[in-house]
Amino acid sequence: MTNPTPTKLSVRGCSIGMMRSGSGRPLLLLHGAGGGANWLPFMTDLAARHDVIAPEHPGFGSSDTPDWLDTIPDLANFYLDFMDQLGLTNVDLVGHSLGGWIAAEHATRNTRRLASLTLVCAAGINVKGVPKVDTFLSNDEQRVRDMFHDQKCADEMMKHVLKPELEDINLKNRTITAKLIWQPRGYDPQLAKWLHRIDVPTHIVWGANDRLYPKEYASAYQRLIPGSSVTVIPDCGHIPQVEQRQAFVAALEGFLEKRKVAA
Repeated sequence: MTNPTPTKLSVRGCSIGMMRSGSGRPLLLLHGAGGGANWLPFMTDLAARHDVIAPEHPGFGSSDTPDWLDTIPDLANFYLDFMDQLGLTNVDLVGHSLGGWIAAEHATRNTRRLASLTLVCAAGINVKGVPKVDTFLSNDEQRVRDMFHDQKCADEMMKHVLKPELEDINLKNRTITAKLIWQPRGYDPQLAKWLHRIDVPTHIVWGANDRLYPKEYASAYQRLIPGSSVTVIPDCGHIPQVEQRQAFVAALEGFLEKRKVAA
């Protein structure tokens, strides 16, 4: 496995940042609203067995902000073009939070290049009567703290994401996130009625103590996606791949291994 290095890729005139490492069947990671510039330790775990591809969405981080970017479905369609351009097939698509919403929208449209779908604490739907944290009402520190069950993890995360040199990137990410999900806040009223179209094996991974999208959202997604399965990780907030790295990797790899055996 080679060490990942940042690269740039132009897809239909939009230049995006991307990291890639490992070998095997492609595993495409779609990041959340915080951005995807960093290669995190869990990605190294996955790259031991997979060709891990981690792009930065248009509008985020080092990627261009194209004129056509108005909605989450725009990003879902963009990744159809992305996969076509790279010639990816048999892809294990994994999306976290906002990236999970993009992945779900993508899979309702076309799964011809997908082998499986994994949604991690995914936004995109609304569960009536379940209170959740509105991150737009919090300051930078509180937003990070709300992501974690263990506040020691939050302390460590703040050392990395709240550096002064990252202020411009963080503002860019927050601005485009607001444009995409401001109203209605954090979901697409049309998505739930089309999730039945997802026809690839689907796994839903959630933190038991997620405050942004509580675990009831995992059950809701499972009801809406035929044949999907769920893993709820104890003592874990909104970012299982960071807060409970080993449990997250085990849940994902276990699902992917079962899927291969079944195939």
